Order: sequence, then structure tokens, then C-alpha cells
Amino acid sequence: MKFTEEHEWLRVEGDLVVVGITAHAAEQLGDVVFIELPDTDTEVARDDEVVVIESVKAASDILAPLDGEIVEVNEPLVEEPGKINDDPEGECWFFKMKVEDLSVMDDYMDEAAYKQFIS
Repeated sequence: MKFTEEHEWLRVEGDLVVVGITAHAAEQLGDVVFIELPDTDTEVARDDEVVVIESVKAASDILAPLDGEIVEVNEPLVEEPGKINDDPEGECWFFKMKVEDLSVMDDYMDEAAYKQFIS
């Protein structure tokens, strides 16, 4: 997995990149009460706002970490947004995207660098 300074994680699955928020981010947000996911088949550019997440503490926008196309979203999170607090780095991903060049992920931190970043 790779990590962004905005506390997102990215994992390659075949030719797709799966995106979610880190456990650290979920802990900082507190209990999540609302998630708005992007539409599938949407072209996004890096740093576009693609997900809105609201918790009892704050509202945040999740930015696209890469240029690409949203090809799948985790619909069950819309109905049960609180699940994000249970497994943010596993089953509670936000979206999957198709990107032209996976090498752009090299710009992001590995797990050791991310742990150093949040410490």
C-alpha cells in the first residue's frame, strides 16, 4: 500500500487502484455518520474532490490521489457509513479507479514513511 499526506491509502488490485482512508484518519474523524461517494464512470484529475465524509467531529473532502476513471464504489458504506470506523484499511474502501500509469504511485509514501509522517 501507498499513503498520501491527506491520509488516504492506495492499493493496487490487478489494473485498478483501490482508495480509502487510513486508520489514523478514521480515528481523528471519530464516528462517521455520512459518506457521499462519486458516480462510477467519472473521469477525475488528481486533487479533485471525489468523496464527502462527515463525522460527529468534522466534515472532510477526500481528493482523487491520481488521474483516472472511477470504475467502482463501495455502495454499502452509503447505507452504513459508521462501518468505516471498524475497518478503514480493509473492507471499507471508498472507490476503485483505473489509471493510465501506475508508476505515479511511486510519488506516495510507503507504510514506514507514513508512520513517520503521523508520529
